[in-house]
Amino acid sequence: MTLADLATRLNSVSIHLVRRARTADTALGVPPGQLSALSVLAFGGERTIAQLAEAEQVTSPTMTRIVDGLEQASLAERRPHPRDGRATLVRATRKGRRVMERGRQRRVDLITGLLGRLSDEDLSALERAVGAVAKALETENA
Repeated sequence: MTLADLATRLNSVSIHLVRRARTADTALGVPPGQLSALSVLAFGGERTIAQLAEAEQVTSPTMTRIVDGLEQASLAERRPHPRDGRATLVRATRKGRRVMERGRQRRVDLITGLLGRLSDEDLSALERAVGAVAKALETENA
């Protein structure tokens, strides 16, 4: 298998795994766009609308609408930026963090069920592969 073939296979498997794990998110009752932005806030800390829009690869007006929805659901809140009067900081509320923690646990449980079907040999190989991919990502971000 060539490097390009392996990359193609990893891409495909990753997409399928994320889609499968996302099925656990439907029980949370939060639309996918809001859930993704809330994840950034809950696990990464507060952000400006512009930073959140950049992280989610959407425009600032789109992110403003997403944050409006999160605020209406009491999952996030805005506050004035302490150093930039033009900016607003957005952070997950306690309720928002609980929703994300519950969602993470549902996804982990789903993936654990999938992994439970693998042999010990396959699990060892997967552990090494995940470590290698994580290392490559760390190297890229350094």
